[in-house]
Amino acid sequence: MVLNKLSPTITSEFVCFGNGRFGHPEQDRALSLREGVLLQGFPMGYQFVKAGEKVNISRIAIMIGNAVPVTLAQKIGSSISQHLLAYS
Repeated sequence: MVLNKLSPTITSEFVCFGNGRFGHPEQDRALSLREGVLLQGFPMGYQFVKAGEKVNISRIAIMIGNAVPVTLAQKIGSSISQHLLAYS
């Protein structure tokens, strides 16, 4: 990954450095769960587990990687809404 450039599509494997696509642009490591969340457009404080629940990195990475990016979902929803209003 390169700073100030678009990231690759985030998949459920983004936390695995061995995949080669998701290396941190400045540090010798994979992306963190929080970095993946932010790249997908979730709010900074979004929680994937309830308070006190055990964190399962693989399970959370799958949820993040399978999510539709928040801003894309908003644009699609807005487009559908405008279309329905135009034809109602």
